Amino acid sequence: MKKHTTHCILAIFLLLSSFSQNFAQQKDRVKGTVVRIKVHGKLLEGNLSGDSPDRYVSIYLPASYNTNPKRRYPVVYFLHGYTDDDAKFYGFKKHWMSLPPILDTMFAQNTKGEMIVVTPDAYTRFQGSMYSNSITTGNWEDFVAKELVAYIDNHYRTISKKESRGLCGHSMGGYGALRIGEKNPEVFSTVYLLSPCCLVSSPMSTEAIPPGFLRADSIKTIAELQKADFFTKALFASAAAWSPNPANPPFYIDLPVKNGKLQPQILQKWEANRPLNNLDQYVYNIKKLTAIGFDAGDKDKGIAESIRSLDTELDAYNIKHSFEIYKGTHTSHVADRFKNKMLQFFLKNLSFQQN
Repeated sequence: MKKHTTHCILAIFLLLSSFSQNFAQQKDRVKGTVVRIKVHGKLLEGNLSGDSPDRYVSIYLPASYNTNPKRRYPVVYFLHGYTDDDAKFYGFKKHWMSLPPILDTMFAQNTKGEMIVVTPDAYTRFQGSMYSNSITTGNWEDFVAKELVAYIDNHYRTISKKESRGLCGHSMGGYGALRIGEKNPEVFSTVYLLSPCCLVSSPMSTEAIPPGFLRADSIKTIAELQKADFFTKALFASAAAWSPNPANPPFYIDLPVKNGKLQPQILQKWEANRPLNNLDQYVYNIKKLTAIGFDAGDKDKGIAESIRSLDTELDAYNIKHSFEIYKGTHTSHVADRFKNKMLQFFLKNLSFQQN
């Protein structure tokens, strides 16, 4: 009896061990591959900030990419936010959100919906490019839409047509996705914005200049800027993108406040770069998109209010779109939104038809 019991225990142990190995092998099979490469941006050469035109780019290749060499994939370009970089979102650095586990889980459940996901490193001297064309930081808008897309299509098995390209981003990246998407409907077909910043500016009185603007005006050296608070640095990044000045070293920018006085002409340049201010000029382009969606947390009040305005503007032009205000902050549920909303949005609206 004792011998029989021992055999049973051994059999159960071997069965569990085999199951564990099979589970581990299955788990490994559904994991995608993450590569981090450098892409030279000719359009980023000669920027006055001195940032390298050779940019890191993180790329997620789905699990079947290496096992099915004849298959081609749609591509989603994800633009990161201010102070972030590509490495933070792909597990190379510790961060509040990691994309590969989200993508692995999603595509394990739907292998037919596998996609390539690409994120360029847009971290600059000013901690963010705003994905705008500027002599100070480089032509980021065109780099993403033209050079980066061309490079990915030439080096990876993509479905190289606009119907199979999506563009999205969080915060500054959401702003960039709308800015680039509405100007390049021949490149991207589907756009999604996660808590997009900078769609519209806050009203400003010439009699009560915000303290942050005055602090920015007081900074004269790069060393002082490096020690500045988040808001002050963001003002410099905005100025580098929207009011560059090649004759004004060491930053080569014009700030909205100079010597304690508001500069209306500089504010006008900033206003011209707010998507809600110039949306009327891009309506025909936006109508060429297959789909556009956006969301924000209710506690992210300024941004939530701005996408309500975007919803109203698109409704006025009868442009179909997806829009939602959910319970959350600027970052609290972004990983969940990425998986359960945005990826589903791309699965529904991108073309998976092979070339």
